[in-house]
Amino acid sequence: MKKIYQNILASISNKENLLAALIDPDKMDLEYLENFMQKVNASIVTHIFVGGSTVKRDETDALVSVIKKLTNLPVVLFPGDVTQITNIADALLFLSLISGRNPEYLIGKHVESISTLKNINLEVIPTGYILIENGKPTSVQKVTGTQPMLRNNIQHVVDTALAGEFLGMKLIYLEAGSGATHPIETKMISEVKKALQIPLIVGGGIRSKQELEKAYQAGADLVVIGTAFENDESFFDNLL
Repeated sequence: MKKIYQNILASISNKENLLAALIDPDKMDLEYLENFMQKVNASIVTHIFVGGSTVKRDETDALVSVIKKLTNLPVVLFPGDVTQITNIADALLFLSLISGRNPEYLIGKHVESISTLKNINLEVIPTGYILIENGKPTSVQKVTGTQPMLRNNIQHVVDTALAGEFLGMKLIYLEAGSGATHPIETKMISEVKKALQIPLIVGGGIRSKQELEKAYQAGADLVVIGTAFENDESFFDNLL
């Protein structure tokens, strides 16, 4: 049964804050994974996102296989490429990089993935992906050959997000990028959320509980944290 998206909607309706721990197969040592997942399970994390910009073939499958044995939390693919698709996961964010103009990442990679997706039982969630400048180049920029949207042009970001909704996206994802120097400003989150009728995901640069709370208060329905968890185990303790 395809229920991940419906559960997200139900949680939002109940005014529950959602938090995803992003695990990059390139950065996660399988020997450390059990300890990492124990901390995840004891925290307020509600989802596991798995993916990265540059991941070797089969690494995602191997990682998700172990994760599924260590948690009952939903595992959602956050793929940087079609090689990161695995039917072991629960759902897939079908990301369209609507902040860029590279056709490969607007529709090309999606077409390439269909031969795989049509033969597996994976919940596919259309997601408008918007990259926001964060103070330094990101892996997404390098891989996709696109430029992030400017932080000071909030209206352009709002219009892009709403265009994604009008195109039929079920989620909008505002992303500052892995290792961002600072998170997306609360004003941008607030303005985008006001314009949308669909859930808003925010990720990148969040390194404290205070920054997490600010994102929620501004309107983020689901926040994604990756680097902070990777670099500081004690960050989990601060979220209890």
